[in-house]
Amino acid sequence: MNKAQLTDAVAAATDTSKAEAGRAVEATLNAIAGSLASGDSVSLVGFGTFNVRHRAARTGRNPQTGATIQIAASKSVGFKAGKALKESL
Repeated sequence: MNKAQLTDAVAAATDTSKAEAGRAVEATLNAIAGSLASGDSVSLVGFGTFNVRHRAARTGRNPQTGATIQIAASKSVGFKAGKALKESL
């Protein structure tokens, strides 16, 4: 399911227009992204938890040349599925 399909599903489930559902989906995604950007986690009970994961700097290898390279520290988004989501699968 992509963003447009999600918007259509929200519009159908809530009996609203696609434009209103699109704004709601966009606002939800922006709120989640903003919270993660500030370093907070987002917990949706029954669905799951989004959080920021920190990756330490490390030494890697260039597969073409075999030379070692230094990979900088970075942040990524992690997701852990909630109990209800796991059981629904």
